[in-house]
Amino acid sequence: MTTECTIYSQSRVPSHNPPRAPCTIMAATVDLELKKAFTELQAKVVDTQQKVKLADLQIDQLNRTKKHSLLTDQEIMTLPDSTPMYEGVGRMFILQTKDKIHSQLLNKKKIADDKIAELEQKKSYLERSVKNAEDNIREMLMARRAQ
Repeated sequence: MTTECTIYSQSRVPSHNPPRAPCTIMAATVDLELKKAFTELQAKVVDTQQKVKLADLQIDQLNRTKKHSLLTDQEIMTLPDSTPMYEGVGRMFILQTKDKIHSQLLNKKKIADDKIAELEQKKSYLERSVKNAEDNIREMLMARRAQ
């Protein structure tokens, strides 16, 4: 036995078919609310998955940058202090001291670490927000079943 919910306006109500009971109209409203909530959840999940993938790609890139800086710094520290070192800037090279290049590489590593931590927090927030939305829909379903 299927239940159909049709809402008639007052002018279109057939004389042989009286308007449906308010509980059927209410059930249709709840079903529409659930459908809307599921649609919003699906959109939110897709959007969140894209943002999480982007954050993962950025974290991978920052990890590569960090590793490059670390390896370059290790190699530079093995050289004697009197070795002339040049920093590439655009199409030219600028003579720099070993300490200056060392501090720049450490700064680059620190910035990458900070950005990685920030992206990890953003990822966890996104995952929590999707979980909360899923929990809200579960509560709506439980309330619907209780009726």
